[in-house]
Amino acid sequence: MFCHKCGTQVNPDVQFCPNCGEPLTSPLASAARPAAPFIPPAGIKATPGKWIGEGWELVKTDFGSYAVISLIHFLLSGAAAFIIQGPLQAGFHIFTMKKMARRPADFADFFKGFNFLVPALVAWLLILVFTSIGLVFCIIPGLVLAAMYSFTYLFIVDKRMDFWPAMQASHAVVKNDYFGFTMFIVLAILVNLLGLLCCVVGLLVSYPVTIAAITVAYKELVGFDQRTIDAL
Repeated sequence: MFCHKCGTQVNPDVQFCPNCGEPLTSPLASAARPAAPFIPPAGIKATPGKWIGEGWELVKTDFGSYAVISLIHFLLSGAAAFIIQGPLQAGFHIFTMKKMARRPADFADFFKGFNFLVPALVAWLLILVFTSIGLVFCIIPGLVLAAMYSFTYLFIVDKRMDFWPAMQASHAVVKNDYFGFTMFIVLAILVNLLGLLCCVVGLLVSYPVTIAAITVAYKELVGFDQRTIDAL
């Protein structure tokens, strides 16, 4: 289980979070761990252009911070990609969630993804394996799989889920519109290719736009847990 206040993974029999002291036996804390599989709202449809546009508008409000965080992300990923890629993506979502909630956000928020080190790391490895296998089979299955698990880190951070329930919850959302969400991933890839063509430096803008767009989509389709927002 995870502390809903700081995100630290703790043993189920622990009464208080060893990191922040939050009681873990209260109704609030016990509610942080879903007792049943996540069921998304009915009638979900992907709107890729809208989400990318809103992601752009969000990043545009703080180009400097997003560019610096992207640079740090790329540098750290290059040094130890398989170890920290998942937590870094989780941290990017945390930073963006704070922006969307109109809370003060700083560079330290980017590293809060390491509070979810184990689930984010395992999720990253599984998603990498699944999508790599899918890409071997005419590319399209890989894109569909990437779409299926695009909200995994947000479920880990926002709903305090472990890696597999988070992956299942992401799939539960996407299976309502496989084609639309796959087009969302394709559009995100094209945005990053455009950033790559802009002397590579463009990735410092295009990458956070795609992360912000996924966060925007998650908020629209699933909604942030108020307890998570309060703890940001």
